[in-house]
Amino acid sequence: MALLKELKSRIQSIRSTQKITSAMMMVSSAKLRKTQDIIQNLYPYEQKLSQLLHLFLSEEREFVSPFTEQRAVQRVAIIAFSSNTSLAGRFNHNIAQKLGEVVKSYRSLGNDHVLVWPIGEKVSKAALDMGLEIQGNYDDISAKPTYEAMQHIAGEMMDLFLKGTIDRVELIYHHFRNKSSQVVMHETFLPIELKVDKPTETALDYIVEPDTETILSLLIPKTLKLKLFTAHVDSVTSEHAARMMAMQIATDNADDLIKDLTLEFNKIRQQSITSELLDIAGGSYS
Repeated sequence: MALLKELKSRIQSIRSTQKITSAMMMVSSAKLRKTQDIIQNLYPYEQKLSQLLHLFLSEEREFVSPFTEQRAVQRVAIIAFSSNTSLAGRFNHNIAQKLGEVVKSYRSLGNDHVLVWPIGEKVSKAALDMGLEIQGNYDDISAKPTYEAMQHIAGEMMDLFLKGTIDRVELIYHHFRNKSSQVVMHETFLPIELKVDKPTETALDYIVEPDTETILSLLIPKTLKLKLFTAHVDSVTSEHAARMMAMQIATDNADDLIKDLTLEFNKIRQQSITSELLDIAGGSYS
């Protein structure tokens, strides 16, 4: 009887947990639909803007921008995106792992020369555990990406790069492919690196007013700010997808466990009833 009570208690406990995971899955699914709509509309625009920037830079050979200057790296800044909460599978672990790999590649600079801008509590904790110097607390904006916040951070990065305080800025974030696939991305934010692929169109396809240099002076900051915002939205969308899948797996596992425990409960109860019937039948003949 004690075993039956224990099994019944475990089944009830798992059902209670299943209700929580199922609710979390539905909440993440609703949030995913919202951010997915944003990223699907934002990503093509960001890609086209970036394509135009690289097209003009490759065509305008004489144009010199301080944001394309390649110099020896003495200090590097890393902007890494994670979530504030757990229960999202390996989402945060993958970011921390990639951050560790990038930091390792700059080991010769020393931890004092590797600065981290952590967008999210989990990556902030991971950076501190690595002994890195984190710049500010951005936990409050981690779950709700806004263009204004990313515009501010991008502006700060550009100022530091222009002043020579940092020589390189790198991004680490998740790129959303679909609900079951999110890929960790590691990209260079500054300096702007020209793509080696040949462009499919030429600058002659565009009428540029007043001139290419003026357009580039406006296009470069806008592209950088939009790129950072897109990375943030991409990361948040990936977080919702990862959490939704993790909670779905947890809910399905709870279902399987409940079935196994219920089967075991019924077997033990049946054995108990059979044993009692045998005792009764045996007593009637004594």
